[in-house]
Amino acid sequence: MLFTSHYLVDIEQDKIGRRVLNLGLVSSGNLWKQMDVLIFNTWLWWYRKGPKQGWNYIRDGKIISKDMNRMTAFTKALRTWAKWVDSSVDTTKTSVFFQGVSPAHYNGAAWGRPRARDCSNETKPIAGGLTQSVVPLALKVQQDIIGSIRKPVHFLNITAMSYMRKDGHPASHNGLGGMDCTHWCIAGVPDTWNHILSTILIYSGKRGKESKKLPRQTLAHK
Repeated sequence: MLFTSHYLVDIEQDKIGRRVLNLGLVSSGNLWKQMDVLIFNTWLWWYRKGPKQGWNYIRDGKIISKDMNRMTAFTKALRTWAKWVDSSVDTTKTSVFFQGVSPAHYNGAAWGRPRARDCSNETKPIAGGLTQSVVPLALKVQQDIIGSIRKPVHFLNITAMSYMRKDGHPASHNGLGGMDCTHWCIAGVPDTWNHILSTILIYSGKRGKESKKLPRQTLAHK
């Protein structure tokens, strides 16, 4: 089942119809915790503004503001989600996964072509791998918060592998008539993510109760 919750935390309607992003509330959790496998993913929508922004105001505790630093808001929301996992999910029955940040390829300077604004003509991966200078801050936030959860959460760290594959986009063949360097529509690098996830789930099923010995962070790149 695909459950759309771009921010994991709630968006509420106030008395006059404004959308308020509540950084401290996860009410969808009652549905989520009934599942055998949960795969979470959030970040793509946090930096959207204008018509693509999902809220009008942000609630942080008792304070309601028009906006705030997006990384700060993202961090607070992810901590709320982490507390929900620790307090509400029975991980002996439900396996929890979190997919890391999918990097975009809109800046050709990252691979030596400063004039390129997408990767439509790329046919080879980026050489050398992901360096600290280009590690997304959102990934660091995810690693820190997920690492603090007491219960087993398998972190699918797909950033480095995906970053190198500037040639992995479907380009104009995606049916959209143009590049989509953020979603990475299948076929492409997401096929690899799916293979990794499938392998973990099969491995978990074979091991039964011992599956809880799986590493807390499942790395797509080492």
